Amino acid sequence: MFNLVNNSNHSAVQLIVGFLLRRPNALSSRTARLAVLALAGVGGGFLIWSSVIHLMLWGDGYRDISVIGPLFLVQGIAGIIVGLAVVAVRSLALLAVGAATGLATAGGLLLSVCVGLFGYTESLSVPYATLSLAVEFTAAFVLLLATAVLALGVPARAAASPKAATAGASVLGTGR
Repeated sequence: MFNLVNNSNHSAVQLIVGFLLRRPNALSSRTARLAVLALAGVGGGFLIWSSVIHLMLWGDGYRDISVIGPLFLVQGIAGIIVGLAVVAVRSLALLAVGAATGLATAGGLLLSVCVGLFGYTESLSVPYATLSLAVEFTAAFVLLLATAVLALGVPARAAASPKAATAGASVLGTGR
């Protein structure tokens, strides 16, 4: 009995890990694969753009602001790493992490503007603030879209079944 439960848990873990590591080549629809590839490239590019903005601002004086300065540096470096990983690997988990990075970065700026963050209050009238928000929200939206297409797309194995292919095509609005 214990082995049956243990094997069942192991199988579920493998299924979840396999799903999180899903990449565009696992999809049956060429259109869905190309969409994920394009969206990952655009979203990763926007994450890198946001990071470059943060590194520029860090160099222009934000490095002297307690807590906020080091966070700008960390965001700049981490955002570039995540952006490059999204473009290079394009797994479901990395696309979701990229979207979360864009949302968290934009959320940090909005929090700083609205209520202050670590004793520092920002303004949307400072250089690059509105551009940064637009870039970060665009990165998040594009990467969330890529995540949805990859998560909901019909896997190539399931496409062998006409019923599975039809169901997946109706979810994504694409056929084969």
